Amino acid sequence: MKGHLPDGARLILDAAHGIAVAAPYLAGLVAVGFLTAVALSWRRARRVRDVLAGRVRVEAVPTSTFDPSENEVLRWGHHLGRVSYSASDVPARGRAARLHYSVKHGRMHCYLEGPRYAQAVLSMPGFAEVEIRAGASRSDIHPVRFAVQRGARS
Repeated sequence: MKGHLPDGARLILDAAHGIAVAAPYLAGLVAVGFLTAVALSWRRARRVRDVLAGRVRVEAVPTSTFDPSENEVLRWGHHLGRVSYSASDVPARGRAARLHYSVKHGRMHCYLEGPRYAQAVLSMPGFAEVEIRAGASRSDIHPVRFAVQRGARS
């Protein structure tokens, strides 16, 4: 005696058979995809680390009469935006321009830092009364630390 399965059950059994046959290939495909994603992430992290290690720094030194207008500040902001475009093949984390402020012997210093690919853009003056000095080493800037006095209330 032969039994007949309803159409819905036959469809489910055929789908289960197809999945069972394809399972080893799908597992291999998923494994290859996972390893590819890990390799791409590792490569991107290595590129970001290399770019961050090779950043350049310039110092912006304003004159004593420096008083920029609103238009000059907007133009300089646009100028800083070009740093990112000049290093377009670098991942975003290593492409940014950063401002660092430091105080030495009572004088404030302003440093502009960016990727090596953008050194020409960083060295361009942004304001009429600001001199850009290249060649400052990364070790020139140290974080400012303030001593915390506990128990002293005013």
